[in-house]
Amino acid sequence: MAFWRLYYHLVWATKERQPLIVSEREAGLYSYIIGKADSLGCIIHAIGGIENHIHLVASIPPSLAIADFVKRIKGSSAHQFNQDSPPTSAKFGWQRGYGVLSLGGKQLEQATTYVNNQKQHHSQGTAIPSLEQDNYEIA
Repeated sequence: MAFWRLYYHLVWATKERQPLIVSEREAGLYSYIIGKADSLGCIIHAIGGIENHIHLVASIPPSLAIADFVKRIKGSSAHQFNQDSPPTSAKFGWQRGYGVLSLGGKQLEQATTYVNNQKQHHSQGTAIPSLEQDNYEIA
């Protein structure tokens, strides 16, 4: 087995930044994403967000491109979310694109703390603006 330590902070938004990640569905969405990442051989160190976007701190093996990881997570989680939703609810979808930053091992704890406290950061105005952009151009 190859040795690797790769850490990424990923961010993406709901379609049109709609408040679609409602509190009663959030835990199920996050659990699904963690399980899907595990099935891809990835590790989710932290997951958090608010109603219109999500942050992940993840380790993605070098055998899996970051773009493929995001595509698989976004596509399958939107599908699962819609399958589990009542027929009368709004259709769930993710906005095109995402943001990604690479992290060093020394930054891992700081990044996981930030992601795990997303609701607090947004309610107190302490969110980091560069991590909260409205649109990410990476496909």
